[in-house]
Amino acid sequence: MAARTQESYLAAVYQLAKHYHLSPDRLSDEQLKEYLVYLSQTKRLAPSSVNQAVCALRNFYQWVLHRDVEMMEQTLPRMRRQIRRPRVYSLGEVERLLREGARSLRDRAFLMTVYGAGLRLHEACHLRIEDINGERHQLRIVQSKGNKDRYALLPPCLLETLRAYYLAERPQCWLFPAPLNPVRPLPDGTAQQIFWRAVERAGLPDRGGIHSLRHSFATHCVEGGVELTVVQRLLGHASLSTTTVYLHVRDERLTQIQSPLQRLNLPSPPSQG
Repeated sequence: MAARTQESYLAAVYQLAKHYHLSPDRLSDEQLKEYLVYLSQTKRLAPSSVNQAVCALRNFYQWVLHRDVEMMEQTLPRMRRQIRRPRVYSLGEVERLLREGARSLRDRAFLMTVYGAGLRLHEACHLRIEDINGERHQLRIVQSKGNKDRYALLPPCLLETLRAYYLAERPQCWLFPAPLNPVRPLPDGTAQQIFWRAVERAGLPDRGGIHSLRHSFATHCVEGGVELTVVQRLLGHASLSTTTVYLHVRDERLTQIQSPLQRLNLPSPPSQG
């Protein structure tokens, strides 16, 4: 598992023990069920956050305490997640973000990379110089979600901007190093600040954080006719069902779509004179 997954799983088991002030191996199935109710109704965690805790606790009881798999699935059921359409920016809004919002070369290069390659925040922050393949116009994403490598798009305009950024800043290892410690990658929090500062300067609405640029990339690819299986591969989704969420159509796009009725050669209605 990825290091961040290990940390979140350990934290989930720790929070369970802290809640009851008992070692997890001394807790009953009923207490485990009550804990999920506490997370959902008292702490009001989102279904995705509760399911992350469920996954962590299931693995702990199965792998460490060797509890029966089917029994733990009944004791620790997953919550049904609400299906929400991704909130995305239009092409015009993305252009405003990059032109008016990102005023420094570094900020523009970073945001262009996130959107232009459809990257997750952590992936963009952990890009290395060696991950850029200018000849093939590809970015190599190393050990992404699920510990899998993949290749992402590197459009010519992004490559040109990254070259200008490299000549100006001369990063040594990480493509986007931490400002105060160049041997470390750009922290996620600093990257979020870059995004929100650009959103404010461009006068754009809140679409849900920097991840909305990845959503926008995927949506614009689908609207542009890119096959869903190709979008799945570019995003690094393990399941095609995850990618199908981008089959939604933006409201702005609906106004541009012409009904096939318009293409029929029908007689004009009789005049009412």
